Amino acid sequence: MTVPSSMPEAVPSISVAGCAGVREPAAEPGGPLCSHDHAFSLAAGHAPADSLIDGRPTLATNRDPAAPAADEPAPHAELEALREHERLLAHAIAGSGTGIWDRDVVTGEIRYSAGWKAILGYAEHELTSRIEDSYLRLHPDDREYVLAAMQAHFEGRTPTYEVEHRIRCKDGRYKWICSRGKVMSRDAQGRALRMIGTTTDITSMREMAERLRESAALITNLTNEVPGLVFQRRQLPGGRAFFSYASAGIAEIYELTPGQAAHDTACIDALIHPDDLDAWRASFEHSAANLTPWHLEFRVLLPQQGLRWRQGDARPQRLADGTTVWHGFITDVTERKRIEAELREFASTDGLTRLANRRHFMARVESQLAHVRHGEAGAAVMMCDLDHFKSINDRWGHAIGDEVLRHFAEIVRTQLRAGDMAGRIGGEEFAILLAAADLEGAQSVARRIQERFAQQPLGVEGDVAALTVSIGITLMHAADMNAEAALTRSDFALYRAKKGGRNRIECA
Repeated sequence: MTVPSSMPEAVPSISVAGCAGVREPAAEPGGPLCSHDHAFSLAAGHAPADSLIDGRPTLATNRDPAAPAADEPAPHAELEALREHERLLAHAIAGSGTGIWDRDVVTGEIRYSAGWKAILGYAEHELTSRIEDSYLRLHPDDREYVLAAMQAHFEGRTPTYEVEHRIRCKDGRYKWICSRGKVMSRDAQGRALRMIGTTTDITSMREMAERLRESAALITNLTNEVPGLVFQRRQLPGGRAFFSYASAGIAEIYELTPGQAAHDTACIDALIHPDDLDAWRASFEHSAANLTPWHLEFRVLLPQQGLRWRQGDARPQRLADGTTVWHGFITDVTERKRIEAELREFASTDGLTRLANRRHFMARVESQLAHVRHGEAGAAVMMCDLDHFKSINDRWGHAIGDEVLRHFAEIVRTQLRAGDMAGRIGGEEFAILLAAADLEGAQSVARRIQERFAQQPLGVEGDVAALTVSIGITLMHAADMNAEAALTRSDFALYRAKKGGRNRIECA
């Protein structure tokens, strides 16, 4: 393989047009091209000795010096314009920090401009022109790649030569450079003869890119360690939404990968609990329309974890093209929701029987009264009192008494329909709300409760505790002042049942 030279750069390669009115000589194998040599000399800070007029760089011509001055005006103007063009080009190359190299592929020589040498810290008279020496300056890890890229261009497999690599400077340090070049002449068999190119120092750019990569890696690592999902969600003006960024936490929150949510949010929508899906979509629509913070607690149904609670928070921004972008996070709040549910239950439930406590039961009766007042189906309220309960406590102790209360609560629970509610009002007294029930239906429920309770006595230390219950029933009326009115009437009916001999049902 014919070995090459190269040095990377970040600006496009520079070429100079041929001289106006002057024909370029045909390229000799390994020989220079007129216009390119001239540009190289300008970039190096000097001009060929045979192209100086009054110390200024220009191009040689075939004009007879003895020709009359009257013939000079037009050619002279062209030459002056060309000189100015070359002067500006030389300044542009020097000011850009770009170096130029010119390689004779046949002889293995490579010439460098003063600017090229300055990139590596060398003076103009330093550095050899041997191509082999240039390979020694390449970083060992980059040498094979650089030589392969140049060989590919020599063989015509690439239109130009362009590489970025490290190169050793005079002080031993390595710089990143970008080199671009092109074979300018080939022989009849297509073999490369001459190649010219430019080199630019891109060390600062590479260092900046590395710092950006490190910052991005730091942010990614931080967000991946944050419990939950850190995300950027985009919603285009047409309505399509997708997660342009999702931390590793998406695996925990949705059991998905970042790539699955990068196209659209359909895969996430499919995991939202059906009862929460409308609220999920509406919450983003409201946030986008008003640019207000997004906040939502919602449920998901996941293949592995099952039903889980999530909480999302984010702030929206509107881009110039109408896209809405949210930056936020979603966390797992399943345990918190479980604790909240337990606290609500503790606040509304009797700890012994797990039925509603008095406060919660009365709130429900109050709500039912509102429905009755609006002309909806009526409701019945029952008061129940366990007969001879004090005797049970006195004979077998409070532990057995508590067991009797739980036993009765369980029997009542089996008789309730959806929409009904039972509660422990205090001691051995219980209340039952039967929604959409008339007096006859309420009496039927009361008899079943009495029968079940009597048929399932509690065995205690080889003995049996006979169990009976007295029940008072009333219907709720639209004219009732409050929930207590129906409870008072049913309590009065209960009093009559107990006074009439217990284990009875009375209505009021």
